[in-house]
Amino acid sequence: MEKNVEISILFQIYKNMLTDKQIKILDEYYNKDFSLSEIAENYNITRQAVRDNIKNAENKLYDLEEKLELMQKIKKQEKIISNVISKLDNLNIDDKKTLEIIKKELKKLI
Repeated sequence: MEKNVEISILFQIYKNMLTDKQIKILDEYYNKDFSLSEIAENYNITRQAVRDNIKNAENKLYDLEEKLELMQKIKKQEKIISNVISKLDNLNIDDKKTLEIIKKELKKLI
C-alpha cells in the first residue's frame, strides 16, 4: 500500500490519539496537499519543525497500529464481507429482492 494512503487510513482511525497540532499539520500535509513551506508559514515555525511534527505523528500512528491492529482488522472484515457478497452473487435464489437488500447492507459495511 502506498505510504500516503496508509497514513491517511491510519489518521482516520487514530487521529483522536494525536495532539491538536499534529492533527492539523497531518491533515494539511496529507489531505489538503500543503507543502512543508506552506504549513510552516501557517504556524510560524520552520520547515524542519513541520517535518519533525509529521514524522513524530506518523511514528505514533504506526505504533498505535502495531499495538491495536485496527487497520488490519478492518481490512480483514472488508475481505470477509467481499467474499460473502461474491458467494451471494453465485447463489441461485428465487427471492432476488431479498438478496439485493442483503448485498446492499453488506456493502455499507465496506
